Amino acid sequence: MAEPSTISPAPLLTDELDIVIPTIRNLDFLEMWRPFFQPYHLIIVQDGDPSKTIKVPEGFDYELYNRNDINRILGPKSSCISFKDSACRCFGYMVSKKKYIYTIDDDCFVAKDPSGKDINALEQHIKNLLCPSTPFFFNTLYDPYRAGADFVRGYPFSLREGVPTAVSHGLWLNIPDYDAPTQLVKPLERNTRYVDAIMTIPKGTLFPMCGMNLAFNRELIGPAMYFGLMGDGQPIGRYDDMWAGWCTKVICDHLGLGVKTGLPYIWHSKASNPFVNLKKEYKGIYWQEELIPFFQSVTLPKDCTSVQKCYIEISKQVKAKLGKVDDYFNKLADAMVTWIEAWDELNPSGAKSAELSNGASK
Repeated sequence: MAEPSTISPAPLLTDELDIVIPTIRNLDFLEMWRPFFQPYHLIIVQDGDPSKTIKVPEGFDYELYNRNDINRILGPKSSCISFKDSACRCFGYMVSKKKYIYTIDDDCFVAKDPSGKDINALEQHIKNLLCPSTPFFFNTLYDPYRAGADFVRGYPFSLREGVPTAVSHGLWLNIPDYDAPTQLVKPLERNTRYVDAIMTIPKGTLFPMCGMNLAFNRELIGPAMYFGLMGDGQPIGRYDDMWAGWCTKVICDHLGLGVKTGLPYIWHSKASNPFVNLKKEYKGIYWQEELIPFFQSVTLPKDCTSVQKCYIEISKQVKAKLGKVDDYFNKLADAMVTWIEAWDELNPSGAKSAELSNGASK
């Protein structure tokens, strides 16, 4: 008979969570994740040549969409989904019917904790999403809801219930998520530091959201998780998750939702080419010096009571204020509106409930 400690707990939320994976290659990496991912439904978004066959290991429950499928399902609105860029993953968020999403890149492997045990990243993300966040007052022992921690002396009792967690942002061992200039300066740097911490990002603080190890509550924040216009035909790349993160954080702050970062870690196996990255990023590196002050100054009116309304309002401000930086932002603002229209078409019940909540709050 097995020792109690060796019995794995039943996987959480198997009927309520989709795993979204963007890819251009066979998904052999899933073999490593099989113990953790097999109970869940996968949504695979195939980028690049739609005639190429992507092989998925046997035993996984999945649906696969390529560019032809995206064009067929969205029609003219498919213009808002990036091509030849991992930003295409957000199509998977749109077609999912589940409450939660976990998204991971195909070069992310199972990491080990300091004791040598495999880390079930998905399980930790779910735990993060299922317990509250504390965005209004920082707890110096980090996440007060974890075993062995609590609210420290001086923490207001009126804030100890926390708020719902909308986003769980995980980290990476081995290859850090650096921009191209940092990659070029530190080509051999590897992240070996395992920090056993989870914290809520405070209200009013932006952060660089990486999409390769990320989970979120689709019902709470899904329509804000648009990864923008990147890749083929666009002047910028590698800012898809950043854009989504900035929009999402502003909306979470406005609606009183939480964003957590820290555990879980994955093992990021492969460094992308810094020269290719620099070509994709260089306009973003320049533009972000205007983008960050823009997002820091965005204010949303009180009648923006749904994610969709917040997002449309941000799109208007993008056009009004960032359109002067470059015409790309006018195109992006239009694509943001198209994204919301497409989201509501594919998720009519979500759009209806958003309208109901707006009506109830007036």
